[in-house]
Amino acid sequence: MSNEQEKTNEALKKYGALKKHGWDYKTFFNRPHWTRRRFFEILGAGVTGSYLAQRYARAADVTSSGATTKNTATNAIFILLAGAPSHTDTFDLKMVNGVTPTSFAPQTVNGALWPTGLLPKLGQAFSNSKFSIIRSMQSHALVHSLAQTWTQIGRNPAAALGNIAPNIGSVVAIEKDGQRRPGQVFPPFVALNSGAGVGNGYFSAEYAPFKVIPSTGGIANTTNPDGQTTFNNRWKLMHSLDDSLRVNSPYGTPLDDYNDFYTSAQGMMYNPVVNQAFGFTTADSARYGTTSLGNACLVATQILKANQGTRFIQITSNDGWDMHQNIYSAGTLPAKGKILDNAVSALLSDLDANGMLSSTLVVMVGEFGRTVGPLSAAAGRDHWPQQFAFFAGGGTKGGAVIGQTNATGSDTADYGWSQQRYVYPEDIEATVYSAMGIDWTTVRHDDPLGRGFEYVPTTGPVQFYPVNELW
Repeated sequence: MSNEQEKTNEALKKYGALKKHGWDYKTFFNRPHWTRRRFFEILGAGVTGSYLAQRYARAADVTSSGATTKNTATNAIFILLAGAPSHTDTFDLKMVNGVTPTSFAPQTVNGALWPTGLLPKLGQAFSNSKFSIIRSMQSHALVHSLAQTWTQIGRNPAAALGNIAPNIGSVVAIEKDGQRRPGQVFPPFVALNSGAGVGNGYFSAEYAPFKVIPSTGGIANTTNPDGQTTFNNRWKLMHSLDDSLRVNSPYGTPLDDYNDFYTSAQGMMYNPVVNQAFGFTTADSARYGTTSLGNACLVATQILKANQGTRFIQITSNDGWDMHQNIYSAGTLPAKGKILDNAVSALLSDLDANGMLSSTLVVMVGEFGRTVGPLSAAAGRDHWPQQFAFFAGGGTKGGAVIGQTNATGSDTADYGWSQQRYVYPEDIEATVYSAMGIDWTTVRHDDPLGRGFEYVPTTGPVQFYPVNELW
């Protein structure tokens, strides 16, 4: 047993997060993805004979129990606060005498205590009923890599299908593929600042996250050094040579994946819409806080506004939320809180101003929470299963608090939803699917193990459901 697994199992025993379930864990590694650089290297090179047939549809035998979905969202933005913020210092504030800074300036907003000194803009958005909070959520694992993966695939990475499970965004991409219109050239799943994020699992690479680090210049390599005319002529020549060879090709999925990316990349070459969506001005960046997270939120808004076929955007906040020491120092939580406050409040404001918030579900979570009450000897907070989840837009109601924790925030006192238990990552996944009109009980019978891939696991000791109280 690895040290990481031992730490995880010991932590779970200590905190009792899964004492009723008896689940086991192991180290998990990230799945494949396509980087922006590789995406355009494939196309920009010119002629490469075998990779050129037209994209063909892929169908799978699927079954489901026919669940009724909410179907209120067209798009989704999923923000992962990597490192795990302290829930009792942010979205489930607990003022600890002599510990919590008075500068947090707590006020009651919609019946909930809010750190107006730390998150003033989000506090105003909450007052205006722009988002809701789940406070009865718990993580299954307390190791960053394991819990982050679990959050992105909505299942135990160590379970039978965990190693081939796709990102939630890849499931959305494959389900919404049939709704793409001619001329929509953006990838269906875009991941911003998410280099270590989970990929497409066993799904075709056309549903993999298109990973981009936002910059003012937009996406590089969208032109050919020999000019557009030469590029177009080469493209036509490649098709004339290769199309007939692609019929009943013996090379299988890897070749199909290359072809998918060739075709997708060609649509983004010499396309002014691309850099309008992926690039930005310094003035616009300033509105979002001139930060990596802010730029990602800005670009996410622009991508959806372009309406070029992207339906799921993952944003990873790599801003240092793993605060084991000096949590209240100026450069730690106060600084990170300002980054979050500026970025997410501007995201909600711009989506609302553009008429897109009602159709765009915004979800924000960390991979777990942090210890409560007095600080550790290092003046920080360590890993803890109790956490929060943030939901905005996409037809959900705003200004609500679902579930309540006890006086210290260490555990749930009131679950606040129909299942009368903790909300788990699988329930968050089911909620995203339901919001987007995807039957979360779907089972695809195309997985390489021949077991049947459940969008949301149903064979474990807990049955998972959407949190319908958000509507």
